[in-house]
Amino acid sequence: MKQYIVLAGNIGAGKSTLVSRISDRLGWKPYYEPVSANPYLEDFYGDMKRWAFHSQLYFLTDRLRIHKELQDFQGSVVQDRSVYEDAEVFARNLFLQGAISARDFDTYQGVYRVFLSFLQPPDLIVYLRASLGVLKNRIAMRGRGFEASIPDEYLDGLNRLYEAWIERFTSCPVLTVDAGEVDIVTRPEDLERVAEMIQERLKGKQQELFA
Repeated sequence: MKQYIVLAGNIGAGKSTLVSRISDRLGWKPYYEPVSANPYLEDFYGDMKRWAFHSQLYFLTDRLRIHKELQDFQGSVVQDRSVYEDAEVFARNLFLQGAISARDFDTYQGVYRVFLSFLQPPDLIVYLRASLGVLKNRIAMRGRGFEASIPDEYLDGLNRLYEAWIERFTSCPVLTVDAGEVDIVTRPEDLERVAEMIQERLKGKQQELFA
């Protein structure tokens, strides 16, 4: 039976690394967050309040398209970040910061909910929970210059939105993994433990479907 799982988490939580290791371990197709050719991105960085809505709407439609493709993929797949995070974390964060107006955010949410109603949820979301300290340490370790200047307040705000989203999310099962307690790079047993937890949670869902 094919499976579609998503790895969710803040910037620096370790999603891409886990996607790579889990897909190798389980023999599934990895799908990494694409480098988007968002035509609004340059304008957005020049004037966030004017272009945030346009930029986020582009990201949303692109992510919805990807979700549909992965949903229809004839095989098991592990995805790095989901459409839910675009809407419930990143777009919401821009709204709370005042970069997106209440009217535009309501329109955005309406588009998001309508299109999402035509899609099936993934079989499982694996949420990598990470403290601010863990995020900063991993961001520093991977050495991406553009990430070095991300303010602590921004990462902390995203963490709060992630926690709020996961708490109310009911569309599919969620497996929460403490990213600070797991080191899949240097401790192979941690990777094995996470893979086993994923398989057990998926098996539990199948048992519920056929109960």
